[in-house]
Order: sequence, then C-alpha cells, then structure tokens
Amino acid sequence: MNISPYAALKDYFGYEDFLGRQEEIITRTLADPDNHSLVLMPTGGGKSLCYQIPALCLKGRTLVISPLISLMKDQVDSLKTRGIKAGFINSTLSRDEREKRLESFLYGELKILYLTPERLKQPDFMDRIKRADIDLLAVDEAHCISAWGHDFRPDYSLLGLYREQLGSPRTLALTASATKEVQEDIIRALHLDKENCEIFHQGIRRPNLHIQAEEVIDDDARLENILTLAASNPGSGIVYFSLIKTLEAFSSILDQKGISHLMYHGKLEHGERKRVQNRFMEGHELILATNAFGMGIDKKDIRLIIHAEMPGSVESYYQEIGRAGRDGKKSLCSLIYNQEDLMIHMDFINWSNPEPAFYHKLYLLLEKEMDKLNSLGLDYLKEQLVYKNRFDFRLETALSVLERHEVITGSLHQKNLKLLSSLPAFLTDRDSHEKQISHARMKLLGMVNFFRSEDCRFAFLDDYFSLPRGGDCGNCDRC
Repeated sequence: MNISPYAALKDYFGYEDFLGRQEEIITRTLADPDNHSLVLMPTGGGKSLCYQIPALCLKGRTLVISPLISLMKDQVDSLKTRGIKAGFINSTLSRDEREKRLESFLYGELKILYLTPERLKQPDFMDRIKRADIDLLAVDEAHCISAWGHDFRPDYSLLGLYREQLGSPRTLALTASATKEVQEDIIRALHLDKENCEIFHQGIRRPNLHIQAEEVIDDDARLENILTLAASNPGSGIVYFSLIKTLEAFSSILDQKGISHLMYHGKLEHGERKRVQNRFMEGHELILATNAFGMGIDKKDIRLIIHAEMPGSVESYYQEIGRAGRDGKKSLCSLIYNQEDLMIHMDFINWSNPEPAFYHKLYLLLEKEMDKLNSLGLDYLKEQLVYKNRFDFRLETALSVLERHEVITGSLHQKNLKLLSSLPAFLTDRDSHEKQISHARMKLLGMVNFFRSEDCRFAFLDDYFSLPRGGDCGNCDRC
C-alpha cells in the first residue's frame, strides 16, 4: 500500500476520525482482494470515502461506475481540489479528451476513473481498459441494477459480465437504501461470491431529520401548508412536485405573493437548468422542483424538504429527504398529500410502462415511415399512435428505452432519427410488462402505507428495508 487509510483520511480529506462503519468497510476491503462488500449508507453518510480511501491506499487503479454525468464531474472536481489524481470519461468530452484520459488511467497517471456503465459495452474501450491494473471496482447507486420501468439502466444489469472481463477485481457496491430483494439482486447481478461479500448496513435513521406527514383536502390547503412551512424554516429548501403543470401553477401563485423562489424541471433548457442549480447551490433560496432535481446535489445546509405531492415509492422518498441536513443540523421533512395524489401515480405507472402492443406499433412506424417521421416530428408520431391525453408520455418513455437499448439513435427534434436494430423481445413480452406494472404498484402501496402509518416514520422505514428497529429516534412526536 502507498499510504495508510488513517493517513489518507487526514492528509487528503482533513478528517481525524472515520464515521459510522467507514473504518470497518475500508479495513476489510484492503485486507484481501477477494473481499467484496455491499454498502448501504444514508445519503450524506460518507459512502464515497469507502472507496476513495482504498483507492489511495492500493497500488493499482480504481474504476468507479456512476449513473450520472453531472455527479461524476462534481466528485472529480472535489477530488482534484484535494490533490487526488482523478478523472472521468463520458459523452461531454471530445474524442481526443476521452482518449487522453484513458491513456492517463492506463499508465497510472490517474488513480481513480469515473465511467457510466454504458461506456463498458464498447468492445474497443473494454479491450483497452482491461489492460489497466484495476485493484478496485466501485459501483455507485447500485440499486440501479435492480430497477424496473423506464428508469432501468440496462447496462447496470450487465456489470457482472463487464466485471469478469476486467479480471473480477475486489468490488464495492454502494447505495443509500435497498430492500432485501434488491440487495440479493445486486450481489447476483455483479457475480459476487456470497461467501466473500459482506453487507454493511449503517441504518436508515438520521436523528437530525424530523419527518412529518399531513393530509390536505385541496390545493388551497396545500398552498397554505407550503407557505407556513417555508416561513417558519428559512434558508435553503426544496419543494417537490410530481407534475410540472402543478409546479408551474404554484410558482405563479408564489410570484403573485412576491415570494422569491427558483423553479426546476426536466423541460427547462439545459443552460437554464444549470443556471438554476448553480444559484441554488450558492445561495439560500426555496426551489420548486420535480424529482429531476436533486441527485448529485451535495448542499449541506438544506433545512427544509417538502413533498407537495405524494412520491411514487418509499425508496425515492428516502433518497429525496436524504438531501436535507447533511451538516448534521436539525432539518424538517414534510409530506403533504391528498387522495388524488394516488390516482396521479397510478397514471404514472401506466405512462411509464408502455404496453407490448405500443412498442410493437411504434417500431412498425419507425421501420416503415422514418423519413416522414423525421420530416413531421413528434406530434405526427403521436397522432399515428392515437394519443388522447396530453399528459400521456408513453412515447417519450418508449423512445428513451429504445435509445438505451441501441435500437434507435438521433432524435425527431433534430430530424436525424435512425433505426439501428430489431426490437428486443422482452419489450413485447406480456409477462415482463405485467411484472413491471406489479413491481411499480407494490412500491406505490409502500408509499401509501408510509403516509398512513401511525408508527414512528423511521420505525416504518426500518421495517420496510428489513432492518432491526433502531429504538427511539429522539426526534419525532411518536417516540
């Protein structure tokens, strides 16, 4: 080893002591190249150090798989400011830049390299990177391996095969939360030996977070609740909405009342999203956002998280409240809901999981009328697919899935959409579709039970994630 983990912690990160189970995880990782670990640690609990410290201690290199381009850039920038030789390779770089960084990693000039999983499926890239002396493979946001629906990352499920091509290095899989079923999926998908893979669970509870839920009868009551919470919890806060139209409506009302705030959703132009994100990170403002905002946001002083509409699952809810109070200070997480929220998410489930017949019809149109579709655009394609609801986004979901599976490339917007391959069989398989729908409905049922629970919210989370109850949380009105 080049340096001890304790020296690395102090010299590069400026900390005197490890937190939670960090020391235990790092010590085990360094002890034996056959030691693998699945790390479940709350957002803000220090997951990244569990692989960054070993990366500095091991003689070889560390490869980090991350799903988000923006997240990997932020992490690399942070490591560079600490004098750590790290880099990333993704689609934001030119071909020459990607080539230069790969060479730097192969020849040891970079200790840590961040990639999206899709990069490893490229044969030429894999042939070259497997020549590197890779001592550690870290898989961040490992729950992506076990997701269903339109957010599924197919290449996460192939990481076991990629890992074997890399020589089966010691592996750390990391995520904020995962049910027992998802934990088993992660270990199986990564082709890890169960006997040599230890699961480290630091628990769900964060004593500085106060969790509450309140049912409201209409949007007027919802607005009053938001205004009261924002006024009594000044500083940085996030108000999450499920629908962009609802977010925009509430933003207009706040404008009329002269209440300063930011707005963020997936339909904003990239430059505007970046501007809003930077302003939020640098200031102390309230932001109204969809769940497109948040992952990779490492702002330590967020005092308030409001879910103005019910989230779609307990997992997504826990990920989102994890952005509050990363500085350890008291922060409030408030869930506001009414019965109509349930119907919205039932629609989301159908819109996010296009039926097999939809995929089949879409593929036939792409196959037979590509020139016409490129000429007339998305609206014409929707007409051919008989759209009746303007909030139906099955087409956007289906096109995204086809792009991820390399069935298509380009876009109708740029009039350069092309068909590359045949339709994957699982997309037209009825059993696969029903499993996706069932999985999504079970997640929604978990969220319904969460906001109806009369138990301590953290106790409910312990049960949901199959953890022993942690006793009194010390920060709710039920303990």
